[in-house]
Amino acid sequence: MIVVTGATGNVGRPLTHALAETGQQVTAVSRHAVAVPDGVRHVVADLAEPAGLEPALAGAKAMFLLLSGDLHAAGARPADIIGHAAVAGVRRVVLLSSQGVATRPFGPTRIALRALEDLLRESGLDWTILRPGGFASNALWWAESVRTRQVVAAPFGDTGVPIIDPADIAEVAAACLLDDRHTGGVYELTGPEVITPRQQTDAIAAELGSPVRFQELTRDEAKAGMTQSMPAELADDTLDILSSPTPAELRVSPDVQQVLGRAPRPFADWAARNIASFR
Repeated sequence: MIVVTGATGNVGRPLTHALAETGQQVTAVSRHAVAVPDGVRHVVADLAEPAGLEPALAGAKAMFLLLSGDLHAAGARPADIIGHAAVAGVRRVVLLSSQGVATRPFGPTRIALRALEDLLRESGLDWTILRPGGFASNALWWAESVRTRQVVAAPFGDTGVPIIDPADIAEVAAACLLDDRHTGGVYELTGPEVITPRQQTDAIAAELGSPVRFQELTRDEAKAGMTQSMPAELADDTLDILSSPTPAELRVSPDVQQVLGRAPRPFADWAARNIASFR
């Protein structure tokens, strides 16, 4: 059995479906009751209270570990999750980390993530670490303003990074959970090309078949919106990357191609599949 944490999110949901479609026994973990695919067991648990994971971990052989924003905050103890998994008999963990662990290793959030990576390496479990860059699904922050005002409001409109489709992250995670060849791998996951917020706006407009205006936000304006759903520290980390990406953050990684045998999906594909959110 494979446990998927964050099972209602942009990565966890397609991962749960992908594993179920291969005939795997899957336990989907989320904070609230949700519909899951036929044959998937659902357990309500909060990762901030790792002891509550015990019913989900019973009988599990592998776990996908995704940390929500509050588990990056001061006082959180995500390392306890790995400890509980080991005690429960889990043999393999695939950890969703962050590209910033390598490209910007000294921020507090990234220091904490690197410590979690190191703990996993030393746990005695089989492990794989995924380090994605920016998510294509972050464009959903703009959905309401596009629906109501035909506007995308974002900072740093002409500064881009190679954002990745969460569906690609999910497919890579599934491969790593199911295939021993990926044990001990650290994969940097990006999309196929650098794309700016203004270019993303154009792609959304093309799918809608109607104009969408781009409105540049200041950094402070952007942070004020982001901190409604994530810690301020994590918002600052994200804005640092978006404003001044390093050469490493601009690099298109070959790792999706290496794991899946195909190129990562472009942003236009993500926009086409999710355009209903913007109508």
